Amino acid sequence: MKAVGYVRVSTDEQAKSGLGLEAQIAKIKAYAELFDIELTEIIMDEGISGKTLDRAGLQKAIKMLKEKKAEGMVIAKLDRLTRNVADLGTLVSTVFDKAELYSVSEQINTKNAAGRLVLNVLVSVAQWERETICERTKDALQAKKARNEKTGGNIPFGFNVINGKLIRNEEEQSIISEIKSLKNKGLSLRKIAEALNGRGIATKNGKAWTAVQIQRIAA
Repeated sequence: MKAVGYVRVSTDEQAKSGLGLEAQIAKIKAYAELFDIELTEIIMDEGISGKTLDRAGLQKAIKMLKEKKAEGMVIAKLDRLTRNVADLGTLVSTVFDKAELYSVSEQINTKNAAGRLVLNVLVSVAQWERETICERTKDALQAKKARNEKTGGNIPFGFNVINGKLIRNEEEQSIISEIKSLKNKGLSLRKIAEALNGRGIATKNGKAWTAVQIQRIAA
């Protein structure tokens, strides 16, 4: 049978190095040779997320299947095709209801109902794992915030970090109070920045104040 190969890497870095693409292509070619599948073409999506089906390479491969230029699609791993259960359902019902799908790593083919069942179960489990990780991360961040611990990013003006916790910097807090007071009196953000810079008061990074930074503090 004839099949189109499809490969994808999600970052520009992977695309430039070519390593991720080469590994996928090698797996697809070996699989095709083993099962006597004729590869008409191997189509690539480089530096593109699997969160959407709106990918030029994938759409080209799907078009080939619908136009009967290939009877099936071979992928190195299921997540190269999609990471979303709903998107998989769309592909199974609109593309792989007639064409065949082969996934090398998971040893899946959709020739029969059993293959389609395994396919749906694997994607459902993968999505459950991702959602569970997101929930745990969110809970951990909320717990850190409740303990007044730093959760990442730059240290906000008005605070210091001691043993992983945000501690008020009283000197900077007084500057914040002054900024808000000047703004309430009608002074423009630019004028406030000029006033602080004129007195030699620097930002947290030791740089000059700008209107944008004043806006963040005064908001």
